[in-house]
Amino acid sequence: MADIKLFNIKGDVKEYQSGTVTLEKELQTIIEQNMETFFGVTFLASEYRTTDGGRMDSIGIDENHCPVIFEYKRSIKDNVINQGLFYLNWLLDHKDSFKVIVIEKLGLAAADDIDWSMPRVVCVAGDFTKYDESAIKQMNRNITLIRYKKFGDDLLMFEQINENIAANMNDENNFTPIVKVKGGQKSFIEKKNDASPEILTLYEDIRNYILSLGDDITENQLKHYVAFKKIKNIVCIEILKNHLTLYLKLDASTIDYEKGFTQDTTEIGHYGTGNVEVTIRNRADYEKAKALLDRAYNEN
Repeated sequence: MADIKLFNIKGDVKEYQSGTVTLEKELQTIIEQNMETFFGVTFLASEYRTTDGGRMDSIGIDENHCPVIFEYKRSIKDNVINQGLFYLNWLLDHKDSFKVIVIEKLGLAAADDIDWSMPRVVCVAGDFTKYDESAIKQMNRNITLIRYKKFGDDLLMFEQINENIAANMNDENNFTPIVKVKGGQKSFIEKKNDASPEILTLYEDIRNYILSLGDDITENQLKHYVAFKKIKNIVCIEILKNHLTLYLKLDASTIDYEKGFTQDTTEIGHYGTGNVEVTIRNRADYEKAKALLDRAYNEN
């Protein structure tokens, strides 16, 4: 895999020499202390021991309320992917254990919001082989490969090498279940089934547009909404009967709001992430929204 070159262009041009951390634990500590900033994941526990004697490097819950396991390796020879999958399978069989951690760290309300549709493993390493990248495509699990490089003492780079999105993990037959979610609210699939043909057409057009913005975007269908993400969410979409509601991760103070089309939801509770709400009722709204979608991609 081609290396990334980083230069200081102030004064005499100087190249920063890239490398890995001296100790795996150093990388783990940095990520655990800054997990929210780096990956949009709330850190829960370090070196979490499983009942079968294993030990997960780090465990957290992401911005979509889904469990996340982090595994770190400094050497490309270490089998970090299989190790992560082993722990993910354990977690799926011990959901109550994860709920206890969330209750202890974040409270009962957060535990009630846990979404098991997209639990995942994030593997962080100095590099991955082409065999690693090929292997995750054969696995029906949610796996993200993150390559890191350290430049000097102060610069740390993360690059998402590959991500595999599996079928909804709530369904053993790999079909998303059409069930009522807690509290009588309709699920994403139910709301999609209730939507008008015109809204469904708009949804597919917007979905395709977002995915066309870059090959680093992945699509995660969750209980209440679908999230489009790079390393972190950039756009979340709810489908309603006669309109679509988009939540974009943008600086809300930089938007010129238009009544009935855009709204600052910084202080308003809602599904998904992002503080800029966009309502799409027709193709004209969709065309206006493209500039904001472009910004959400470029600014995250």
